[in-house]
Amino acid sequence: MLRALLLENLHPLATEILRSQGIDVVQRTGALDEDELIDALEGVDILGIRSKTNVTERVLDHAPDLMAIGAFCIGTNQIALDPAAHRGVAVFNAPFSNTRSVVEIAIADIIALTRRLTVFNDEMHQGVWNKTASGAHEIRGRTLGIIGYGNIGTQLSVLAENLGMSVVFYDTAEKLALGNARRMETVEELLEVADVVTLHVDGRPGNAGMFSAAHVARMRSGSIFLNLSRGFVVDYAALRDALLSGHVAGAAVDVFPQEPKRKGDPFVFDLQGLPNVILTPHTGGSTEEAQEAIGQFVATKLRDYLQTGSTTLSVNIPNLALEQTGAHRLAYLHRNTPGVLAKVNQVLAEHDVNIEAQLLATRGDIGYVVTDAGSPIADDVVASLADLASTVRLRRLS
Repeated sequence: MLRALLLENLHPLATEILRSQGIDVVQRTGALDEDELIDALEGVDILGIRSKTNVTERVLDHAPDLMAIGAFCIGTNQIALDPAAHRGVAVFNAPFSNTRSVVEIAIADIIALTRRLTVFNDEMHQGVWNKTASGAHEIRGRTLGIIGYGNIGTQLSVLAENLGMSVVFYDTAEKLALGNARRMETVEELLEVADVVTLHVDGRPGNAGMFSAAHVARMRSGSIFLNLSRGFVVDYAALRDALLSGHVAGAAVDVFPQEPKRKGDPFVFDLQGLPNVILTPHTGGSTEEAQEAIGQFVATKLRDYLQTGSTTLSVNIPNLALEQTGAHRLAYLHRNTPGVLAKVNQVLAEHDVNIEAQLLATRGDIGYVVTDAGSPIADDVVASLADLASTVRLRRLS
């Protein structure tokens, strides 16, 4: 029986899907540090995490049974992807399932800060009645600057336009502008015109510190700043100074350089205590609807990989899906060197295994081939294939 370890309070639907396939599922709340994770992964075939559990190369070295990791979130920078691939561990995530939730909280933050709702709310709770229009604006007619025009950025662009905002965006990759959005050639060009600046970049190491003190200073006076992407991309000390001076009118932050691993752990951050700042505990994508969709999507990807060898939308190994023929199937993950497929087929031919269907895909220095045979695949065939110098992981699926 395969065994799965699910951490960080994943949606119950993930457990239900895996258990329906006869997988023994162990659930634990909160994230684990490196040593805890190594201990917990003994005998585990499948790991499910969110953003706070780091799967390092050292963890992978101590988890020889691990076959697949499900990141029940968008980002995968918490996982050593290449080392996982070279150890035969497939990684799947949920790149689309919580997009709408992040977009909606961004819209809510923009409206709340533009209307100064955080300040009014704080004063009212202190018994201060301060009815004034000073500093409060409609978002209609204002310019939204989106840095990172991917799945979230593009959907935010469309909704913001529907609310009457003008949209400009910057992305390092060439992206098609939706609606009336305009592409800016540089971040600096975007900052010169944006009344609201929002970050939606990914967690690649090159993005560390990408929004610097110089960028904060370049923002328009009285503008608003949002970060719902990654905690390490912003100079928060510079942002605090700009908020205190009034150069930046307000900010909303959902991601932080250091985040508590478990619910209830203490939290300390540069922008705490400022009335014009909205702080949320990395809940941009955490709606019940989004978590259910993520649970279903990632658990289904894990199930399909284990049952059929399908790697569609895997983020670290070649993507392929061979239509099930009802035959006997081998899934062979290997080093991408010349002649591997010929050697595999030679072994099969030497053992009188007739190939009914076969599909090969490569990704960098990793290759993956799925083969359907017309007769049962004997143990000596599997042993011969496993002995090939190119083998990373071999699975007999049926």
